[in-house]
Amino acid sequence: MTVQQSDITPPNIERVRHELKRRTLTVTRCEPLTPVMRRIHLTSDDLGDFISAAPDDHIKLFFDTGGEKQEMRDYTPRHFDIEQKTLVIDFALHDAGPATAWAITAQPGDTLDIGGPRGSAVIREPVNHWVLIGDETALPAIGRRIEEAPAAKKITAIIAVPGPQDHQTFDTKANVTLCWIDRPAEQATDAAPFLSILKDISFEPETLVWAGAEANVVRALRAYLLEERDFPKSWMKLSGYWVKNKPGESEKNL
Repeated sequence: MTVQQSDITPPNIERVRHELKRRTLTVTRCEPLTPVMRRIHLTSDDLGDFISAAPDDHIKLFFDTGGEKQEMRDYTPRHFDIEQKTLVIDFALHDAGPATAWAITAQPGDTLDIGGPRGSAVIREPVNHWVLIGDETALPAIGRRIEEAPAAKKITAIIAVPGPQDHQTFDTKANVTLCWIDRPAEQATDAAPFLSILKDISFEPETLVWAGAEANVVRALRAYLLEERDFPKSWMKLSGYWVKNKPGESEKNL
C-alpha cells in the first residue's frame, strides 16, 4: 500500500518562548556577499544569553529616522556565537527603507539596537525532505537551515534573486539541491517562476514545505499545494516575509 503524506503524523512544532530583551550591539565588520546582500558582523557582552533556537527566528531591529518613534524591522539571526558574543545579520538591499539605508552605510564602531527573538518555532523530526522556497529576504533563513541540517538530510531549495551574481554557496553536510531563479527585482511578486519549478518536485512521505517571500507569492504557493497537489497544510510552514507597497509589514503563518 502506498503511504500518502496526509496519512503520516506531521512533525511537532514546539513553540519555545524566550525572555524579551533589548540589546545594543557594535558593528565589527561589514562585507558584501552579493550585489543585493550585505553581511554585518556585530558584538556585545549582552549576547552572552542570546538564544535563537530555529533557523527562521526573527529579531527586531530599531532605527532612528527622525520621527517620534523608532522604525522597526524583522530580520533573521544568520549566525551567532555565544562564547564569542557575536551575531551576524544578512541584509537584503531590496528597498530604500531604514534597514537598507543603515546597512549600506554601516561601518565598524556603529551601533544597532535589537530586540528578541521573542520565541522560536522548533520543528521536531521526522522530516525526510525539506523543500525551502524563498526570495532574497528569506535567503538568511534558508541558508541557516541548510548549514545547520544534519549530514545526509535531503533539502531542495528554490530561491529567487535578481541574477546569477546573487547566487550564494553554503557550507553544509546535507544533501542539497539548489534551484536558482534569476529574475529582475520588479518581478518579485510573480509566483509563476516558483510554481514552474515546484511542479517538477516530488513529495515523498515526510516532506515539509517551508516558504518565505512576498505575501501574494506565498498565497499562490499555498493554493497550488492545497488545490493541485493535495498537499496537507500540516506539512507546510509558509510566511509572507514582506507585503508589496506596505513597508515593514509581513504576514506570518499563511
